[in-house]
Amino acid sequence: EVLPCDRMELSQRLAVEELITTEASYVHNIQLCVSDIRAHLQKKQLPELDLEGLFSNTNDILHVSRRFLKGLEATAGSGQEQLLCISTLFQEFKEEMETVYKVYCASYDHALQLVESYRRDPRLQEEILDTLNATVPHTGASDLSFFLVMPVQRVTKYPLLLGKILENTPSSASAHSALEAAARAMAQVNANINEYKRRREVVESTKYNKAEHLTLRDRLARLNTHSIAKKTTRLSRLLMHEAGIVAKTEDKEYDDLEEKFQCVASSVATLKENMASYLGHLEAFLLPTPHQSDLQVDEGPAQQYRRLSERLQSAVFPEFCTLPRVWHPMCPQGMLVGGPRQLVKKRLDKLLDYEEIQERKSEMGSVSYDEEAAMNTYLAINDLLVAELPQFNQVAVQLLEQILRSFSSLQLDLAAQVLHQAEKELEQLPHGHMPLPSFWKVVEDSLQQSGAQLRAFCQAFETVTPSPGAQPLTPAEERKVLSLVSKHGPDKLYQVTSNISGSKDLDLTLLRGQIVALLQGADTKGNTSRWLVDAGGPRGFVPAAKLRPYSPVQVQQPGMQLLTLDSGTERRRHSYASPEAPRPQVATFTPTFQVVAGFSFAARSPQEVTLQAGQPVVVLEPHDKKGSTEWSLVEVNGQRGYVPSSYLVTVPVQDPAGWSLPV
Repeated sequence: EVLPCDRMELSQRLAVEELITTEASYVHNIQLCVSDIRAHLQKKQLPELDLEGLFSNTNDILHVSRRFLKGLEATAGSGQEQLLCISTLFQEFKEEMETVYKVYCASYDHALQLVESYRRDPRLQEEILDTLNATVPHTGASDLSFFLVMPVQRVTKYPLLLGKILENTPSSASAHSALEAAARAMAQVNANINEYKRRREVVESTKYNKAEHLTLRDRLARLNTHSIAKKTTRLSRLLMHEAGIVAKTEDKEYDDLEEKFQCVASSVATLKENMASYLGHLEAFLLPTPHQSDLQVDEGPAQQYRRLSERLQSAVFPEFCTLPRVWHPMCPQGMLVGGPRQLVKKRLDKLLDYEEIQERKSEMGSVSYDEEAAMNTYLAINDLLVAELPQFNQVAVQLLEQILRSFSSLQLDLAAQVLHQAEKELEQLPHGHMPLPSFWKVVEDSLQQSGAQLRAFCQAFETVTPSPGAQPLTPAEERKVLSLVSKHGPDKLYQVTSNISGSKDLDLTLLRGQIVALLQGADTKGNTSRWLVDAGGPRGFVPAAKLRPYSPVQVQQPGMQLLTLDSGTERRRHSYASPEAPRPQVATFTPTFQVVAGFSFAARSPQEVTLQAGQPVVVLEPHDKKGSTEWSLVEVNGQRGYVPSSYLVTVPVQDPAGWSLPV
């Protein structure tokens, strides 16, 4: 007959053996999952399979479990000494276990969703079954969930195994208190894992995890009585914080973490902008290929630069294309910053709700279920940020440092290659041996000289006008010039040398070639650089530098009767009739205008003449034999005939001989 004490000792020994043997079996299965199943699927190179989402951090779990199993096997012995070693081992590994298992358990639901989605795809399901049959046929597993659930089951079983050992250990035993402490520690590990998973579920919900880009219409559609009241309460609470009416909840640990995170996020954004700008400039720098142009110049600096450019384009510049590789890590990192930033913003909103509910709870003694849930949501977000922001900040800073180091090293190497290739050619250039300050002085002087020449050219081009032509004005323009002459005299006439755009009150806007009459050689303040002129109707001020004296030339067109002072009723009806009586004649002035064909015109009868667009013409009569102004009698290349008046336009004379380059 087995005594009770012996039965308890036997059960204790069996429980210890169960702990060690099940741990060994568990490690073996995790080893199969990582080394065989995952590796086999990875070799298939199926882009639809998300291996990271499926297996999460099983590599880390395997690493911790191997060391833990080695420690268990080393406790082989008898009695209380083995139990003390097992208790101590759990105490030593509790933090590592919590770290690796909480990550896996938090992503376990996502892994199951992936397995379910792959099960609905016959091709993927067939590939997964083929992998299981090829790697672990003895297990009889029908899908990956058979292995994926093992870490979740194992971490929850540790308190049960320790409890079973504790049940069969007398309270008077020396290892009893150590076993109790180990059991409580593993129970706390499971509680912490569940709490971490709950926080992640709150944070990873669509409402808090994603930065939504909503249009104004979408935002307005979301407004309702509840949301408006909630936002109003938050805003009033925030204003009371700023005004000092109510105390703001202080959390020094979180404030320091948020400040560092904002600094990291700002650094990421700045580096991305600078890198994008650099790559844009690099692309523009590599675009020109002067070595491909055939320079019609003798041997000298230009040909030396051409050879240098060809050598750099073929040997060095292609390696600059490796610089954008530094940019690639920035893209995912820039995207990852958005999640924590959105969570930090939500944390502030929930903090305002939390403070409001806390006040109500202190006054009334209780709150509703929804208010309690809102308080728990704030606590979950705050705890998660405090727990994970340090890791995020650390990893982000390390990545930024690696990117900057890589970029600096790569840029330095490429610059050294360029200098090495250019060293021989630079020695042969005229300024190759000149000290750097002297070289920059030469460059500055050259640029200043070229700028002065360019400004002189622009100024001369604006002020020099074409020489007057001999093309008569249109009747309306003639009447305007005659009116100015009769009012002010021919010595007061001036011609506009370039377009004038009035920018002040009483300033005129005039076109190049217009005729004006001078009224006063200064403005109301005595400034002689602005003249008061009469433009044949409007009067105002114009820059004196854009006016030149205009001298009308008296000419008489052969075969054409000159205009009379009263031409409305005595104008002849056609160009071939002789005048019945002599009429007083007035001068016709020849300004800097000419008449050209605005459109091409094909003659349809002997009385018409053919025109080409842009062809200069001489207007003999601005009407036909019946006096209709729809047709005009013109002379083109020695031929006379009628053309539509609407086909003719008056333009300023563009005489290339009228201006010259500055000396």
